[in-house]
Amino acid sequence: MLLGNPFQEIAAILFLAAAAGAAGLILRQPLIITFLFTGIVAGPSVLGIIASYEQIELFAHIGIALLLFIVGLRLDLNLIRTTGPVALATGLGQIVFTAIIGFFIALALGIPPLSAAYVAVALTFSSTIIIVKLLSDKQELDSLHGRIAIGFLIVQDIAAILALVGLTTLGRGLTTGESTLFVVIEILAKAAGLLAATGLLMRYVLPPALHRLARHQELMILFAVSWAVLMGTVGELLGFSKEVGAFLAGVSLASTAYRDAIGARLVSLRDFLLLFFFIDLGARLDWSAVGAQVGPSIVFALFVLIGNPLIVMAIMGAMGYRRRTGFLAGLTVAQISEFSLIVAALGMSLGHITPEIMGLITLVGVVTIFASTYMILYSGWLYRHLSRFLKVFERRVPFRETSCDAPAFLLPGELILVGLGNYGGGLAEHLLERKKSVLGVDFDPRVLEAWRARGIPVIYGDMADPEIHEQLPLGHARWVVSTVRGPELNLPILRLLQQRNFRGKVALTARNEEEARLYQKAGAHLVLRPFADAAEQAADNLTDTAHLLPEVVDWPIAFREVRLRSGSVFTGCLIRDIPLRPQTGVSILALSRAGRVQFEPTPDVQVFPNDRLLLMGTPDDLRHAERLLGERQEPDGEDGPGRFSIAEIDVGRHSPLAGLTLAEARFRQAHGATVIGIRRDGEKIVSPGPLETVQDGDTLIVIGLHDNVEELKRKSPL
Repeated sequence: MLLGNPFQEIAAILFLAAAAGAAGLILRQPLIITFLFTGIVAGPSVLGIIASYEQIELFAHIGIALLLFIVGLRLDLNLIRTTGPVALATGLGQIVFTAIIGFFIALALGIPPLSAAYVAVALTFSSTIIIVKLLSDKQELDSLHGRIAIGFLIVQDIAAILALVGLTTLGRGLTTGESTLFVVIEILAKAAGLLAATGLLMRYVLPPALHRLARHQELMILFAVSWAVLMGTVGELLGFSKEVGAFLAGVSLASTAYRDAIGARLVSLRDFLLLFFFIDLGARLDWSAVGAQVGPSIVFALFVLIGNPLIVMAIMGAMGYRRRTGFLAGLTVAQISEFSLIVAALGMSLGHITPEIMGLITLVGVVTIFASTYMILYSGWLYRHLSRFLKVFERRVPFRETSCDAPAFLLPGELILVGLGNYGGGLAEHLLERKKSVLGVDFDPRVLEAWRARGIPVIYGDMADPEIHEQLPLGHARWVVSTVRGPELNLPILRLLQQRNFRGKVALTARNEEEARLYQKAGAHLVLRPFADAAEQAADNLTDTAHLLPEVVDWPIAFREVRLRSGSVFTGCLIRDIPLRPQTGVSILALSRAGRVQFEPTPDVQVFPNDRLLLMGTPDDLRHAERLLGERQEPDGEDGPGRFSIAEIDVGRHSPLAGLTLAEARFRQAHGATVIGIRRDGEKIVSPGPLETVQDGDTLIVIGLHDNVEELKRKSPL
């Protein structure tokens, strides 16, 4: 079905990709699979829409260049010290073992030695493009296994490039008669020159140029794309590949202050252009030479899907990594890559392999890409079911990971905080300001290193991993708080804690109300809503008691609303005990609490955390008053006398309180605590008024200073 021009072809392909993607979402299939399917359908084997392969291939090459450019942008050169050895050992070890085993399997299937060598080499390479896309979608690029995987995939890519250079050199020598040694020396000289030129640009040219361009975001992004494509072109002209050049372009900008801004802006463009790579890959599959190779392809596909991960797990286990890290990293080599197809195509052009062998490698590529995509997407589910069988791949002491863990048995923290990203890190800061003991858990080595440098105890790990719970002081923790988002992460955490009979409380972070209801139904004690809470606070600021003031007040006074923080020295005090007027000359006009405004509060009113006080005075006095109210009390320990506590107090039968109103009982005067709620026969009475009558069997929710509340608890039931 040939269309009139390339524009019509691309329009039809994009529409087909959008339809396939929508169907994939409905069927809960990964987009990579739907895009490969789109290429197969649009290719010559089915609809034959694609005629202008050059246009599709051009977009695909730009997408690949941008992908590897962004990978280079994210490369932290400081991490080479930690992940370099394992990446090199795993990458080279996997290449050697896969090639040797694959070669003998090919010989056993009756494939000639030279063709068997090409098949073995093709089986060793994994697709950096697909793995980076999948890990990025799962937000695992910054995890330990993600960083190790990217490291050894880069080692594989370098090996693949060397293989291509070797084959190209051989082909060039055969066609031109040049000395192979001369060609090798020439390639090495070009590589040294490229690296030296990139280093000089990184040092003297790129940082000041980006600093100037950063004033105009659009121009900076245009420069970044141009730089990636230009370096890709230079790499190709020097006899390497576009991928190598684009990767070096990213590395050259990785040390600048603008790398995150550039990477964030290019993600959407990268994803759009990579669509054409997967479509091109699917469309170019030659199914005519595949039929007779189904049997051997199944054997090789099983070896790649199972054998390659086992090889990686064995190497990483021997190096001292946990079996979970090895398993998750190993899954990333469970497919062959586009380099495998390129090597095979070059071998066929040199006459080393037949079209049948090319078809065999192609079919193995399709099967392994499809299957490994699902294996990576459902890696957590796979690990939970296979974990007990994988213990053979873990040393008795996995020292590579345990050596950097905090000694959890020495840290009986009140709170275990899972996730130390933007929200989790901010939460940790506020908890530490309140002198709380916090033990952090995260899987980003850079984040852990930053917190560890501050002396904060942290552990590398993923709370969805059952083994990590054995390292945590759950018996001492009062809270486990997860700031990661998504039911696929939070629900396993909650289930594992419930299975271990965790006696503390669990707080989970929800992105929306639907997730919040799901967590509450599953048994979470508290659901954090970062976006909703921030929106509510913003609404409070826009609709606070300041609307009571006229827009213009022709008096030498000013007004300011101050929120009383939980750590203030005046938390729990009566207004008469707050020395605002004698020390600052400021008056309290109104008090706002939970949406209710009390005008001219009396001196006997007690103030609680998050109360908003509307103050009146001169601007200088108001600034002084705000500093006074913001003064933080020195913590007296978890149960110190200065702490503010809340508790449930039962009213016994025949209690002298029964039948009295709260005003008649003079509860606050008698006990030094305030009744803020009553639970009665399943009913919840919130903020009961002074005329509310206390009944037999009521449970009073009271708040007050710790010593007063403890005394009430000893007397309970009253």
